[in-house]
Amino acid sequence: MTASTFRTPAVPAPATGPGIDPARWPDVVTPPRASRLRTAVAERIVRRALARLPLRVRLGGREDIGLGGPLMDVHDPDAFFRRIGAAGLIGFGESYMAGEWDAPDPVGVLTVLAGEVATLVPRPLQRLRGLWARRHPEAQTGTREGARTNISHHYDLSNDLFALFLDETLSYSSALFRGFPAEPALLPAAQHRKIDRLLDLAAVGPGTRLLEIGTGWGELAIRAAARGAHVVSVTLSREQRDLALRRIAAAGHADRVDVRLCDYRDIEGSYDAIVSVEMIEAVGAEFWPVYFRTLDRLLGPGGRIALQAITMPDDRMRAGRSTFTWIQKYIFPGGQLPSTEAIDRVTADRTGLRVERSDGFGTHYAETLRLWRERFTEEAEAVGALGFDDTFRRMWTLYLAYSEAGFRSGYLDVRQLLLTRQEQETA
Repeated sequence: MTASTFRTPAVPAPATGPGIDPARWPDVVTPPRASRLRTAVAERIVRRALARLPLRVRLGGREDIGLGGPLMDVHDPDAFFRRIGAAGLIGFGESYMAGEWDAPDPVGVLTVLAGEVATLVPRPLQRLRGLWARRHPEAQTGTREGARTNISHHYDLSNDLFALFLDETLSYSSALFRGFPAEPALLPAAQHRKIDRLLDLAAVGPGTRLLEIGTGWGELAIRAAARGAHVVSVTLSREQRDLALRRIAAAGHADRVDVRLCDYRDIEGSYDAIVSVEMIEAVGAEFWPVYFRTLDRLLGPGGRIALQAITMPDDRMRAGRSTFTWIQKYIFPGGQLPSTEAIDRVTADRTGLRVERSDGFGTHYAETLRLWRERFTEEAEAVGALGFDDTFRRMWTLYLAYSEAGFRSGYLDVRQLLLTRQEQETA
């Protein structure tokens, strides 16, 4: 990617036409081909949906639709509708990346859309999803090889990139605040509060044999080691492992923490406690049974598992389970958000584990994402200096805003779950 200059303080400048690198962004630089009929049907559905929403949608600077509210400015309606006709919500995201639509308040626009996601497409047409929706590429399946590639796509982008918008703990998951609105200076303490609550759920203390699945950049392992635990932490990201090892050593806990480059399926041993923070989302739905059977196998007698997971409504998860999304194409390949019901079903059907406690705090994730997004925008020039172009920065702005909107609308939640083994009764 080529470094370039960030030109607007609120939203990355549109990267249309020759400003988009065709080798890096082949599906963004040129609108896809779509039949006139398909484009016309998409336009009619989208117009009808937008007309009844509390938005102001300006089409080509000539026409406004909607009931009034946050502005969505569609600069190139022909390309916008053609992309949606060809690729649905993938096209919607690629249209933003191409600068064909914009919004002074993207979170406001996306929160309205997220709140109505179940009804934007008429119900009879929703039944035809299988005829037009793209399927997951086989290469993104969560096999051992696929998982390594998927994780590398996101987490090996650059440690320096993540350091630009995360706080000093380098925690890339929801914080837990004392109150709102959240302030940047409070984020490190809020991340520690989240970590400490998970460690408390898992009863981690002196001498605990703790397994962490998904190292991140090491903050949880550091705090667990400070409690006197012996930690084995596994990751598939070389970039994360390298920096985590340095941070753990600098904190004086290298003797208590073993960070391994390892797939969760290949872990051996028995552990008093297992903690995993927002890792199940990368497993893939078809591998959820394997994931939970692995946890069951690794958990010692009387052990406890504390998970932090992003969840979505069960009906929407079922409806979109096989659909290839913009997030999967550009941000998290192979990812799939579970529902709490799906976790209950898998653990009940395939393991001796049961969810003993489940606490949601989605509004806290919305605030966490807001702080990250604002910092990402402020650091736009530094992001460019790392070699990330305008299209990448628009993509990440949309990703952060899209995620924040999901939590603000209540469409998404984040939960801390306590799982324990249901011991077999003896006759």
